[in-house]
Amino acid sequence: MKKIINNPANVVDEMLDGMSLAYPQYVRRLKGLNVLVRAGAPAPKVALVSGGGSGHEPAHGGYVGRGMLDAAVAGTVFTSPTPDQIFEAIKAVNGGKGVLLVVKNYTGDVLNFDMAAEMADAEGIDVEKVVVNDDVAVENSTWTSGRRGIAGTLFVHKLAGAKAEAGGSLAEVKTVAEKVVANVRSMGMAISPCTVPEAGKPSFTLKEDEMEIGIGIHGEPGTHREAIRPADEIVDQLLGKVLADHPLKSGDEAAVMVNGLGATPMMELLIANRRVAHVLSSKGIRVAKTVVGNFMTSLEMGGFSISLLKLDAELKQLLLAPAETPAFVQF
Repeated sequence: MKKIINNPANVVDEMLDGMSLAYPQYVRRLKGLNVLVRAGAPAPKVALVSGGGSGHEPAHGGYVGRGMLDAAVAGTVFTSPTPDQIFEAIKAVNGGKGVLLVVKNYTGDVLNFDMAAEMADAEGIDVEKVVVNDDVAVENSTWTSGRRGIAGTLFVHKLAGAKAEAGGSLAEVKTVAEKVVANVRSMGMAISPCTVPEAGKPSFTLKEDEMEIGIGIHGEPGTHREAIRPADEIVDQLLGKVLADHPLKSGDEAAVMVNGLGATPMMELLIANRRVAHVLSSKGIRVAKTVVGNFMTSLEMGGFSISLLKLDAELKQLLLAPAETPAFVQF
């Protein structure tokens, strides 16, 4: 294992320190906890709390700031955060307007966020929850019942965060989040594995000329393996599955995310996006905004995912609203 780390047991602690030191204008770390909160929290608005296992950086701490999250809770690598840490995050950002939990659909995440919500409710904090399940690859996987939550979660952070920033009520912010969940679909692939620091060896293996279609962001099995193909053919395969499941049709408007899994060069992500744009144009689907880069990674996994969000007038306005966070800035 080659990694630029110190002790594998300390990677999450040191990563969170590094982020809080790099971006004090956006985030601060709660003392003794694996929690990043918005600088100046709590704010007098609905607060958004998300999180999950580490290893997906910049998710989720990179999206704490104006117009997105108020807190992000980090578990150990690829492991759900504990209920007590989630509860502390809720308390730290509760500004009296309620708290919305944004949870990716993994069994541990759902259980632990539910427990934290019960603890908050017992203290009189108004808490609601949405579960993101945008991955169309598989219905049930290693750590899930139903579809997995992957990169499309970032659209929930962005649009629900914008609604909260604009003064929306907890019910209104939750409604926006649920609308995003209902209208976003994603699918990914990998050409090389990742290595969890404390494990010290790759989480799976692929042959030199092999790729895995539909792989999860923790290395969970996808739909199948096959010989690697040209980029356009890979995009066609992923996008075909996404569009087959999606409510998008000719004349609709969408947002696009081409998300790198950690080791894929920007050159290759842009080549993939070129094909995505051409396919959507040929189908009469207008693209309101495209983001290309590493948004929800899997350590150093090689590969990418495609996310499509169907927009209406409200969602488009929220998508284009300002945001200032360590990993996403939009004016």
